Amino acid sequence: MKVLVGIDDTDDIDSMGTGEFADILAKTVEKRDWGKCSRVTRHQLFVHSDIPYTSHNSSMCFVAELAETKLDDLITYAAEFLTQESAEGSDPGLCVAVIDKVSSPELLIEFGGKAKKIVVTKDEAYSLAEELGIHLSEHGGTGQGVIGALAGVGLRLTGNDGRFKGRHRIKPAGNIATVGEIIAQTNIEVVKAIDGTVLSADEPVLLGQKVKSVLLEHKCVLLVCPAENTSNEVKWETCAMKYLRKY
Repeated sequence: MKVLVGIDDTDDIDSMGTGEFADILAKTVEKRDWGKCSRVTRHQLFVHSDIPYTSHNSSMCFVAELAETKLDDLITYAAEFLTQESAEGSDPGLCVAVIDKVSSPELLIEFGGKAKKIVVTKDEAYSLAEELGIHLSEHGGTGQGVIGALAGVGLRLTGNDGRFKGRHRIKPAGNIATVGEIIAQTNIEVVKAIDGTVLSADEPVLLGQKVKSVLLEHKCVLLVCPAENTSNEVKWETCAMKYLRKY
């Protein structure tokens, strides 16, 4: 079965980031032979003075393909891990949702979209999780992270939100690689222009400082922009962060 695991608010400005916590959880699932995990995605939530956050108010999520008998093991381990390892003063939350058992996926997706636009409350998060049959728990501090954990799961479920954690290392910045080379050397599935155009395998792309991918249509996608200050032979370059921040 496929399970979405979301966490939020585990860190402080000096500690290991929430993305690293999510990576450790995903790697533990595989190390213990409980199942296989996808890469972690980062989901941007609403930034507002009424919402406490460390730096950017984002939550983390990954997909785990588990045997049903290992679901409780995952929840127990994740809960204990967040309780013990989260930074002092953080407000960690954990969400675990079995995709096929979520009674109304559209409500979960709606909650994720809402958390990107307005302030939502813990009571709203807990009420929805109970209604949909989703595990939601807090593991320190105010437990405010349950909001982001649930929202991150809803946003990952859309297949159209989030940046994958980490960067792709193909060639040094300033070098050129074809789409075919990029796909062969990474787990990127599609290279697409910001206007939606899908690039062919022989199309050259100028590589920037940070080559990062996003989740679109349930695929790992590299977004490219029209190239600036290059020869006519290279029409595209990897998008800078200013284009990716909305994901």
